[in-house]
Amino acid sequence: MIEMKINRCIWMLTFILVLVGNSVTGKGKDNGPFPVPLGDPFILLHEGTYYAYGTHSDKGIEVYVSDNLKTWSRPAQLPDGLALNKKDVWADRWFWAPEVYLVNGTFYMYYSADEHICVATSKSPLGPFKQEKKEPMIADEKCIDNSLFIDDDGKPYLFFDRFNDGLNIWVAELTDDLLQIKRETMRPCIHVSQPWEMIWPRVNEGAFVMKHEGMYYMTYSANSYESPFYGIGCATATDVNGPWTKYEHNPLLQCPGDLVGVGHSAMFRDKKGQLRIVFHAHKDKEAIHPRGMYIGKVKFRKQKGSSEQTMYIDPEYIIPVLKK
Repeated sequence: MIEMKINRCIWMLTFILVLVGNSVTGKGKDNGPFPVPLGDPFILLHEGTYYAYGTHSDKGIEVYVSDNLKTWSRPAQLPDGLALNKKDVWADRWFWAPEVYLVNGTFYMYYSADEHICVATSKSPLGPFKQEKKEPMIADEKCIDNSLFIDDDGKPYLFFDRFNDGLNIWVAELTDDLLQIKRETMRPCIHVSQPWEMIWPRVNEGAFVMKHEGMYYMTYSANSYESPFYGIGCATATDVNGPWTKYEHNPLLQCPGDLVGVGHSAMFRDKKGQLRIVFHAHKDKEAIHPRGMYIGKVKFRKQKGSSEQTMYIDPEYIIPVLKK
C-alpha cells in the first residue's frame, strides 16, 4: 500500500510538470510529418476505402480517406472536410468521439455534442450526416462517448459514459431503428477501480466492445485525456450486460514508444482481415494538441494452463500521415 501511494505521488508530480510545460511552451517541437490530426479516432472500411473520423473541428465532424492506412487525405468532394456539419444537427459546440456504422444500407454516426450523446444518419460514409429530429439521445443528462454494438442475435446496444461516479461506462438497449435508448435497460458496466486508473481524475471512458469466440471484450480508457498516463485497458464478460471483469494486468497500452496520452480507441479489421486498433496520442511530450491518430494490431493468445484467450495490443504502431 505504501509503494502504491509513492507511485501515485510520482505519477501526479510528473503529470503536474507536463501541464506546466504545456502552459509555458504552448506548442510542441516539430519532429517531422505529423499524423492525421484526430482525437478520439474511429476507422470504417467500406468498399475498399478506409474512412477516419474524430474530434478536431469546432464546426462538426471531419472525415479523411485512405486506401492503405498509411497516407490519408481530405475527400475531394468535401472542401471543408466535414462529414457532419453542426448546422444539420442539435448543438453548436464540442463535437467529439464519432463512430460510424453501416446497417441495412444506412450509415449511423454516434457522437457527442455539447456533452450529450447523439446519432445522425447518412446514405454515404462522407455524409452529410443529419438528424431529422435535432435532439440528443438523452436530453436531461450529460453523457459522452457512445459506441454501437450489435450482438449475434441482432439486438443493438449502446455503450456510453455517464458522469454519476466520476466518468464511468454504462450500456443500454436501443430501439430497432437504432435512434433511441431504452432507458429502462440502462446498466452500469465499469468504473474506476484499479491503481493505474487513479492518477487523475476518476475516468473510465471511450468504451468499444467486440465479441470473440463467445466472449465480450471491452477496451476503455482511464485517467484524464490530458494526462501523459492516459491509457487503454480491457474488461471481459460472458454476457453483454455484464458483469464485466477487468484484466489484472491492465493497462494493455500506455506510453508505447515515444507516445504519451494514448487512448480513446476503437477496433476494426483491415483489408487482410487483421484486427486493428486506432487510438490517439498527444502531439508530443510537451504539448497535448493537436492530438494525432495512430494504428496498431490486436491479437489473442492463450494463457499457460488455461483455454481462455487474452486480448493484447502490439506495442508497435503505424503513424498515418496526411498527403501534402
